[in-house]
Amino acid sequence: MNLNADVKELDRRTYLHPFTDFSAYQKTGGRIFTAGNGIYLKDVDGNETLDGMSGLWCTNLGYSQTRIIEAITQQLERLPFYNSFFNCTSDVTAEMAATLVDYLPNQFSHVFFTNSGSEANDTNIRLLHRYFDLVGKPAKKLIISRRNAYHGSTIAAASLGGMTEMHKQFRQLDYIHHVDQPYWFDEGGDASPEEFGLQLASQLANKIDELGAENVAAFIAEPVQGAGGVIIPPSSYWPAVSRVLKERDVLLISDEVICGFGRTGQWFGCETFGTEPDLMTFAKGVTNGYQPLGGVAVSSRIADVLTTSGGEFAHGFTYSGHPVACAAGLATLSLYRELDTRSHVLNDIAPYWREKFNELSDHPIVGEARTLGMLGALELVRESDSRVRLDTDGKATVFCRNASIGEGLMVRAVRDTIISAPPLICSRADIDAIFEKLLKALDLTAAHYGVNSR
Repeated sequence: MNLNADVKELDRRTYLHPFTDFSAYQKTGGRIFTAGNGIYLKDVDGNETLDGMSGLWCTNLGYSQTRIIEAITQQLERLPFYNSFFNCTSDVTAEMAATLVDYLPNQFSHVFFTNSGSEANDTNIRLLHRYFDLVGKPAKKLIISRRNAYHGSTIAAASLGGMTEMHKQFRQLDYIHHVDQPYWFDEGGDASPEEFGLQLASQLANKIDELGAENVAAFIAEPVQGAGGVIIPPSSYWPAVSRVLKERDVLLISDEVICGFGRTGQWFGCETFGTEPDLMTFAKGVTNGYQPLGGVAVSSRIADVLTTSGGEFAHGFTYSGHPVACAAGLATLSLYRELDTRSHVLNDIAPYWREKFNELSDHPIVGEARTLGMLGALELVRESDSRVRLDTDGKATVFCRNASIGEGLMVRAVRDTIISAPPLICSRADIDAIFEKLLKALDLTAAHYGVNSR
């Protein structure tokens, strides 16, 4: 069998892809990648694509980090697996936990390892319920999230999320409630961004009061909603939300699966926005995507109760703290330090990224261009000074995404928004290449919809 010739057929015949219209995929197939180098991917047809999405928000350091590969290989040769059940673990797992705590904001003292962000958010629910049971507040079981939030795709994690199309396909957990998202461009109406942020904080306060603060355990949110469309909250939002939570003794879970490990210009998004979460979800960039690893950072407030109250925490996974994944994590964290990734993002490439996005804000079909760190979004509209969309059901952004891929740049379409989050190792020349390709895709989209591009 010629694998390169037949792999597309094998794929369609045997593999059910995540978040895919299976019927449509049977007809069209997709892209199959065979190699990666730096920030570029090569597919089975030999095409080269600049990865403007860091894999799936995870390959922050690109595809050529031999140090991580060597760490994985050495760990496989030394101890390929042991579990963390029954008062056991591996040396590398313990070292990874301690090293990670050093990266975390000061309030965090412990971590619980999972295999993904979805499992970590499931774990957050278990930790919350256990904690409040132990402190004598068993009624505190409710959790508030945001509409259009993404917190994973297991039953529990997808219930925490607020994506309507996902919710239509399963029965949600009934103790999770949702409030509106801080999506000013699409939902802010005539309010200024600052007014809109305060309105949403008031809505959260009203929801907690409606449910009863004595019943509400936590509010979960990403600092910036990534899969929701790179929704960057107004500057007024997080300070007001933090006040609401503290006044009502409701805990904060910061889902840092996308924002964590330098993406926002700080190690974690909560540091960028000045929040002080009690639990923090991590995954993706913790191993540069080279091994599956996720987890929950647990604040001393919660960990002190869990570690002194006695009784088993009856939760975990066979691969919790897998030694090979932890070896990949240790190597990745070491590289972030050595490459000074946070400073590179904050002081060099993020300002240049923002500058280039601001240039695109003048394009006739761009209604808003927004960035934070190495996250960016373009709202596609029929006229640049309006919020009237180019087409219904996000068709214009699908066209623009496909045009971008045709130009050799991987971006993502979310409803009426084009989003990008390239590797943090990008140079300014790499960013120039991204925007050259993206501008061509915008021009092609404008022409397709009969809008003069320039």
